[in-house]
Amino acid sequence: MLFSLHLPTVSSYSRTKTPNPQSVSSPQNPPLYLKFKTSHRENLRYLKAIGVIDPNTKPHKLRSPDVVAQVLTTIDFFKSKGLVDGDLSRLAYLCPQFFSINFDPSEIEPVFDFLIAYLNASVEERRGLIIGCPHILTSNVEYCLKPTLDYLRKLGVKKLNAPSTLNARLLNTRVEKLRETLRFLRSIGLSHQEAAEFCVRMPAIFGYNIEDHLRIKFEFLVVEMERSLDELKEFPQYFAFSLGKRIAPRHWHLKQRNVRIKLNRMLLWSDNRFYAKWK
Repeated sequence: MLFSLHLPTVSSYSRTKTPNPQSVSSPQNPPLYLKFKTSHRENLRYLKAIGVIDPNTKPHKLRSPDVVAQVLTTIDFFKSKGLVDGDLSRLAYLCPQFFSINFDPSEIEPVFDFLIAYLNASVEERRGLIIGCPHILTSNVEYCLKPTLDYLRKLGVKKLNAPSTLNARLLNTRVEKLRETLRFLRSIGLSHQEAAEFCVRMPAIFGYNIEDHLRIKFEFLVVEMERSLDELKEFPQYFAFSLGKRIAPRHWHLKQRNVRIKLNRMLLWSDNRFYAKWK
């Protein structure tokens, strides 16, 4: 049987085939070792094309056939879970251990089970969450993902199955980190219910460092800007803006003109609209 030599498309790769022993010595066919060499070369080209292997890798540093075979098995696993070729370069960059010879795909199977059974995420939703935060695949389901999901749901955070980077990172956050944020909000004067509602309206707050981000902005708000806690409760998104690039410059700009406006108008407007309005 003759094997036609061609490079695979980006959406497929070549597996090594076992030739008919009677055809090995046929003058119409190349020697057996060339067949294996060609298949390995095609697989390497496929892995380069999808970004799992750096296209600029020097030949002597390319992966061996055994490693490539294991990587292709892992790729088969990810594709069976709904991921596509275009997703794999991000996974390879952020979690290179997934594409090593020692990686066993069964190690991350529980995470997919969690996304299906507990989060009720569809194939596309699971794909979006994983690409949004590939490290979620390395999280322990029992000690991290389940407790975090339960905690967020009790607070009132909804639609955690939506395929966003924010949701993926939230699910991959330990409960203690979430509780620290709630304790900070309580410390500045919010009740537990108010703190929970604050987080529901702006769940991204869980990703901010308390001392280097939240506390500094809060102190600037109440001390320098002389704003009340009620104004912060009305506009939780205040914490999402840069203190040095947005909050402080606009505050000083308005103060020099003896103008005081609501936080949302002060921060949500584009630079062109804001500075055109308050010349």
